[in-house]
Amino acid sequence: VQLRESGGGLVQRGGSLRLSCETFGFTFITYHMSWFRQAPGKERELVATINSRGSSTNYADSVKGRFTITRDNAQSTISLQMNSLKPEDTAVYYCSVRRQGVDYWGQGTQVTVSS
Repeated sequence: VQLRESGGGLVQRGGSLRLSCETFGFTFITYHMSWFRQAPGKERELVATINSRGSSTNYADSVKGRFTITRDNAQSTISLQMNSLKPEDTAVYYCSVRRQGVDYWGQGTQVTVSS
């Protein structure tokens, strides 16, 4: 299993970024997928989850109405559209899948929001 995030960067408060995650080595269409983030000195937290069909999503309260998780089952990718970014969104963002009881992570992509 391999996960590869991209799309992070530096953006000003109120700006937008779109993160992507390519996946390899498992049957993507059968698994829920998630985005997590980890800020310096803080625990990793769940940001958003999407079910295998893409018909159901869940978000952390802190990002509801600003972030949108989507998936493309034909390309085995997920994305996270982040709008109205705030400095407190600064973190390393990871995509993740739980497969057969094991959590897999990518290397992460840094998102920095300046004030």
